[in-house]
Amino acid sequence: MCDDDRTSGPLGRRALLVTGATAALTLNGVSFAAADDDGAARRGAGADARTGSGSRSRTGEETRKVTGRLPTGAPDYIYLPVEVPPGVREIAVSYTYDRPATPPGTAGNACDIGIFDERGTGLGGRGFRGWSGGARTEFFLRADDATPGYLPGPLNPGTWHMVLGPYTVAPQGLAYEVTVTLRYGPQGTPRTPAYPPTRAKGRGRAWYRGDSHLHSVYSDGKRTPARIAALARAAGLDFITTTEHNTTASHPAWEGLWGDDLLILTGEEVTTRNGHVVAMGTDPGVFIDWRYRAADDAFPRFARRIRRAGGLVIPAHPHATCIGCNWKFGYEEADAVEVWNGPFTLDDEVAIAEWDNALVAHAQGRGRFLPAVGHSDAHRDPDVIGLPQTVVLADDLSREAIQDGIRAGRSYIAESSTVTLTFTATGPRGEHATIGERLPVRDSAPVTIRLDVTGAPSGCTVRFVTDQGQLFTTPLPVSGTTTWQTTPANATYVRAEIRHPAASPGVPGAMAAMTNPIFLGQD
Repeated sequence: MCDDDRTSGPLGRRALLVTGATAALTLNGVSFAAADDDGAARRGAGADARTGSGSRSRTGEETRKVTGRLPTGAPDYIYLPVEVPPGVREIAVSYTYDRPATPPGTAGNACDIGIFDERGTGLGGRGFRGWSGGARTEFFLRADDATPGYLPGPLNPGTWHMVLGPYTVAPQGLAYEVTVTLRYGPQGTPRTPAYPPTRAKGRGRAWYRGDSHLHSVYSDGKRTPARIAALARAAGLDFITTTEHNTTASHPAWEGLWGDDLLILTGEEVTTRNGHVVAMGTDPGVFIDWRYRAADDAFPRFARRIRRAGGLVIPAHPHATCIGCNWKFGYEEADAVEVWNGPFTLDDEVAIAEWDNALVAHAQGRGRFLPAVGHSDAHRDPDVIGLPQTVVLADDLSREAIQDGIRAGRSYIAESSTVTLTFTATGPRGEHATIGERLPVRDSAPVTIRLDVTGAPSGCTVRFVTDQGQLFTTPLPVSGTTTWQTTPANATYVRAEIRHPAASPGVPGAMAAMTNPIFLGQD
């Protein structure tokens, strides 16, 4: 799988590991010299994999440069073992790869990078030390510090692994160069991480607004945690979740940013080649592996790991058009589904339609209820944090209470904190239910559906959607209150949408807000 013109050397193929649809190529290792007590290198024969050139600095560092070429159809992950001797205080890595022109409609080269330590590269193992995907061309690790996206900690001797992830490879192949530098000397003192608390002051049982899909400089975002926290407060949010791509490095980066008014949960966006999943509210520092495809049948194992770590399993943007973003794992393991991601687009419309079909199946006794949530997936300016946001009825502003509300479907999605909904169903004897609940009345009982809206832009339309489809629509009244009469025989559930004016004839307008359903009839 590796196009290399040498018969031996650091890049010679050592092992091709194949698990289902996911393949991994492990190359021959790169060896560094040991270090004397004073940090000076005993040997300085740094080797370029193709030219044989090398260098050693007098300041106690050694460098190796490795080159190679990958063909189209290369394995998902290429592992480069590096023998790290004792006495290393810093590991620094940089890489480059070519980007040749490709025919229209053909993907070019894109290659991610990360690192595992001497504890190994086993799936779900303990060796993970960082991932920056394609967001960075270089990184470092020390005991006391690391590049954002990477985990500081001891630099123990043994076999470490650089990992390349050729996301897409051009027809011409992908030529890469990896440079590894070891700097010798005493290791720094590791920091004691400070993680966000799992509870904020809150307002007791209330509706809480949150955005649980956010990216910072700790993966491919451009905002610092401090900037994100400030923007979340300005957006009127009560809670947020940090969800970097395939790393937990951001978890200790929020020190001093939480408060009585803002709950900060830790998590991860598990970015596989067959879809992304938000691990919402996992315990700080718990890493969820991403190196598998749907055919590997590994996802149920990691979904269980998310739950054991106190998190929710939320497939993200299931019909997004980016490479690898379409959700291929099914929804059997999901706790909720992200049906609205960032500014409303056609792929959100498709996700909502798919989710509504699942509601119909549930109403007919053929599946469980899967609640809908919405998140901004904000990375950088001008991405708007809180567009959209999930508004959750919870007993408290805590991880457990917010997650309980989401699991139960006691939530709606709004484009901003200015939009507030109250959605209820009332039976003939005053029976009452709200979002995510069931109104247990007989099939022929008259039911009054009421929606109260404040803060929605003018010109919006109200739609009531049921298992029979859209049964009622009207322009949003000036008063903000819409009522409709139905029965459980006519509608086994009702959910509400508030839509902006249509941009094209026959096409619904973009979403301004939407609710999870109220179920009607006896269970």
